[in-house]
Amino acid sequence: MRKIRKILIANRGEIAVRIARTCRELGIRTVAIYSVPDRRSPHVRACDEAYEIGPAASRNSYLKAGDIAALAAHVKADAVHPGYGFLAENADFAEACARHGVTFVGPPPSALRAMGDKTAARQLMQDAAVPVVPGTIEPVKSDEEALAMAEDVGYPILLKAAAGGGGKGMRAVRQAADLPRALSSARGEAASAFGDDRVFIEKLIVKPRHIELQILADGHGNCIHLFERECSIQRRHQKVIEEAPSPIITDTLRKQMGAAAVAAALSCGYVNAGTVEFLVDDERNFYFMEMNTRLQVEHPVTEWITGIDLVAEQIRIAEGASLGFSQSDVQLTGHAVESRIYAEDPDNDFLPDPGPLLRHRVPSGPGVRVDAGVEEGGRVEIYYDPMISKISTWGRTRAECLRRMDRALAEYEIAGVRTTIPFCRFVVQHEAFVRGDFSTHFVEDHFSPEARASLQSADSNAVAVAAAMAYEELNTAENGVSDGDRRARSPWLNRRELQ
Repeated sequence: MRKIRKILIANRGEIAVRIARTCRELGIRTVAIYSVPDRRSPHVRACDEAYEIGPAASRNSYLKAGDIAALAAHVKADAVHPGYGFLAENADFAEACARHGVTFVGPPPSALRAMGDKTAARQLMQDAAVPVVPGTIEPVKSDEEALAMAEDVGYPILLKAAAGGGGKGMRAVRQAADLPRALSSARGEAASAFGDDRVFIEKLIVKPRHIELQILADGHGNCIHLFERECSIQRRHQKVIEEAPSPIITDTLRKQMGAAAVAAALSCGYVNAGTVEFLVDDERNFYFMEMNTRLQVEHPVTEWITGIDLVAEQIRIAEGASLGFSQSDVQLTGHAVESRIYAEDPDNDFLPDPGPLLRHRVPSGPGVRVDAGVEEGGRVEIYYDPMISKISTWGRTRAECLRRMDRALAEYEIAGVRTTIPFCRFVVQHEAFVRGDFSTHFVEDHFSPEARASLQSADSNAVAVAAAMAYEELNTAENGVSDGDRRARSPWLNRRELQ
């Protein structure tokens, strides 16, 4: 067993801060990397050492696999933790770390490659008797072949990038006449995003639920699941709100899906933390969709309901330790929900809205956790994912958890950029979500133009209040105005106190 004493965190933002916190608790020294605009970012200060890795563009900084692996060796790091995104699922990076004598905190390159190619993963799952969505195993080679395959599968169908993820290279097609154009578009987006234009066909599951199973596997043949997460609230095929457990999963179905997730992991020799994602139809049939070979953004909800620090377990497994518990040892307690707070405009198709954070005051209180990667006075950069933070809440019941989330979102103050806070409140208050009666089409089904307009009005008022408070505080600091004087002349503050 190799003891890890120093880890280079090959990432930025909230996930780098989150990894650094667990490392500090474990007595492990940490090394941050940063691009030029990230020089003063919170993740840099969260670590014991920090090194500039390049200019703003990811391809010249956070995606420089060889340089990052070499830097890890140079600073005498025992291991590299990739977080999620960037190089987290890059088999070449894992191999580069090994060449430099540095442990990669994640699965072996063979598992990364097996699950990174969606068509190869589908074949692997069929061989392991894990249910898959009907469709093609091999990528389609021509429009003619695609038309023939689509007829066999039956419309509606879904085009998916073989090397894809995050909704890129994905197109729904409901009739044959639309297929050639959709195929061209999906191939172009896949080539741009992944350098691989291969596309395959799946049957489109109407009104599906997106449900994933967290797994942990060690290097000694042990693998368990840590229950499911419901991830159906999405925009542009990307998650916004997640919860654990799912409101529609029964104990019997949970055992079936858990066994399938473990079988999926074992089929490719998986080691470390990973997530097996499924689609569930309206009759509660489930189908393998893909495996994310890394830590997930939404992992806090699993930590809430199990009490297990997933990053700590990742590090233990990377050291060569066996799992310290069995499947029967893992207990599900209470309910947890996570809201992703993005600098996006929900009224404008959730387009990014990067800029300065004039105000950033996070909620707190019992059962509330905030993982933030930026802070007041900083910026949401245009070069990277526009996530500001993620809020997660825990409650003894789902109802209590949702009330706590609504309260936390109401407390959250951000000024300078539009955010998804109003949309998240819209969701957790919506009767369909409260009932547990929703699908991945929630936005299309319920987020009407009228709802968007009401959010825009509410968000504008909140931004005005927060901006006014930030301005008042700046004046107080610069001019020595007393807190009492400031309150006496601020109608925004007086209004807040009377509400």
